[in-house]
Amino acid sequence: RSSGSSVRICSISPPYLPPTIINTEKQLKALRQEMAKHTLSAYIIPATDAHLNEYIADRDGRRAWMTGFTGSAGTAVVTKNKATLWTDSRYWIQAERQMDCNWELKKDVWASAIAEWIIQEVPVGEKIGVDPFLLSIFDWMSYNNPLDLANRTLASIETNLVDVVWGAERPPSPTEEIFRLPDEVIGRPWQEKVKEICKQMDENTYQPTAVLLSALDETAWLFNLRSTDIPYNPFFYSYTLLTKDWIRLFVDKSRLSATVKEYLQSTNCSGPLCVQLLDYGAVRDNILEYANGKVKIWIGDQYTTYGLYEVIPENKILKDNYSPVMITKSVKDDKEQQILRESHVRDAVAVIQYLVWLEKNVPKGTVNELSGASYVNWLRSTKKNSKGPSFATISASGLNAALAHYSPSNETNRKLSIDEMYLIDSGGQYLDGTTDITRTVHWGTPTDFQKEAFTRVLMGNIDLSCLIFPPGTEGRHMEILARQALWEVGLDYGHGTGHGIGNFLSVHEWPVGFQGNNIGMEKGMFTSIGLEPGYYHDNSFGIRIEDVALVVEAKTKHMFGEEPYLTFETISLVPYDRKLIDTNIMTQKQIDYLNRYYQKVREIVGQELTKENLQEEYSWLVESTKPFSHCAFVTASCSVLALSLLVNPVLQHLFL
Repeated sequence: RSSGSSVRICSISPPYLPPTIINTEKQLKALRQEMAKHTLSAYIIPATDAHLNEYIADRDGRRAWMTGFTGSAGTAVVTKNKATLWTDSRYWIQAERQMDCNWELKKDVWASAIAEWIIQEVPVGEKIGVDPFLLSIFDWMSYNNPLDLANRTLASIETNLVDVVWGAERPPSPTEEIFRLPDEVIGRPWQEKVKEICKQMDENTYQPTAVLLSALDETAWLFNLRSTDIPYNPFFYSYTLLTKDWIRLFVDKSRLSATVKEYLQSTNCSGPLCVQLLDYGAVRDNILEYANGKVKIWIGDQYTTYGLYEVIPENKILKDNYSPVMITKSVKDDKEQQILRESHVRDAVAVIQYLVWLEKNVPKGTVNELSGASYVNWLRSTKKNSKGPSFATISASGLNAALAHYSPSNETNRKLSIDEMYLIDSGGQYLDGTTDITRTVHWGTPTDFQKEAFTRVLMGNIDLSCLIFPPGTEGRHMEILARQALWEVGLDYGHGTGHGIGNFLSVHEWPVGFQGNNIGMEKGMFTSIGLEPGYYHDNSFGIRIEDVALVVEAKTKHMFGEEPYLTFETISLVPYDRKLIDTNIMTQKQIDYLNRYYQKVREIVGQELTKENLQEEYSWLVESTKPFSHCAFVTASCSVLALSLLVNPVLQHLFL
């Protein structure tokens, strides 16, 4: 393939992703010149931003600009004579197709593996540079420890060298207004939230004097403010340093209107419940100055970058996995629960409209993955309080759905067919909530294996949704239930089992979920039950069922201890495809749950469909939520009963 002044022949099969090649020779030469000014033998380029966001703005796409590779995961390393990209198996083909021949692909993602490679390439005693604001504390240590043992130095270079090379071509800083949420979608005023965090500081044994907030959703939640700096997430670039005596918000002050400044009580600010506004770029120097005093700064090390951590003396830091704001935010108050429920009802209407549209148009051969994704996004945009999608819509037909993280492109786009399964994983941002739902459908005749696989995924979803557990139980101890029905027949899925979700915040909201570093479940938390669970059959089809659920009190006969046990209440309200459900392998408890869920969907969403005069969708909903037979799961018993009804008039009278 040709890439400007360099040519390399690459073997690529199959052609899943676009052959977009960028000649990177110019930027590599310029970067190496900057490296020489800092006496660096290597430079590490992570794929994140200064807040370790899942999604990043174009101006933070440094690794993509340097390499041409646009995948979300991966790290670039440039030495004096080599350039390598490290990424995982999801992106190997894409990376091969997008990078020119100045770059070598390394099929790994771990910092330890990258560090070992650097040790082989960089002589003893030399320096490896990195922007400390682009590494978490853990990732910094993962690079630094092996490099230090091998007598190489990991150097913190505060000025990002890629930004220097990028220069005027780098996308500009955002200028959109930072706005406050309307009163009708605010559960707690920001002053009340601040008082709660200060109370937690008082109650903490280690007596922190300040809390440092680095994750963008922490500051957005604390002050009930939003903007559009990050794709799919209503965040704005900011930091907060909160003490019991004052609050400092580091932000682009020009983006705050007089009304918002008044709302934050920033004019003539004095006292603990007003917000001092400082420049976004002043945060490091300000924290360095504050750390000179008799203080202790409370941080969540999952989202604090090494760029801030390194200026705070170790004896003046209180580290937890998550900040008290992150933990407090995870439990929704009554108002937040109410409006999040309401947003899911409107969202269900949009998804049902989409499924009805698909049923009519797929047989005509007029729908493909891209047009389907575009249409479901448009349907959501017509709903009250809509603020766009909450992530890039996954619209996957047939074999493409077997790629768990697939998103359609012009090169991979497939026409939807009645003979193939179709997976739609999508969500919306609304002023009053964030949604995320996945449904898998088939418009023709699914195979027996497809039905069994789908049903077992559904059984896992139901089993986890029905679980009753003590408060504080961690998700990692529950998620086996989502896999049990698949494991029984030797199937599984290779990813996690759910994540937290925000109120017009992140669709993947930490620290709630079912992974090892998630916190225990408490009443008022929202989590997905199923990004995940799923099943993916290579080069054939993929299945995933995802619902959002609220943690609520369970009704139990007895109560051990002082706190009621908990369970999940599903608030996603779209029926599952009946064609794919084989009740013969389900238990009675699972069928009963499914019938109760369908009744709930009919009652709540049916009312909204009627209100919006969507008669066709209402008829579809009634048909799609018919109750399943209570004896369908025992095939032999039902067969005996059916035969008895044919020959016994008394039984006919009783049952018919």
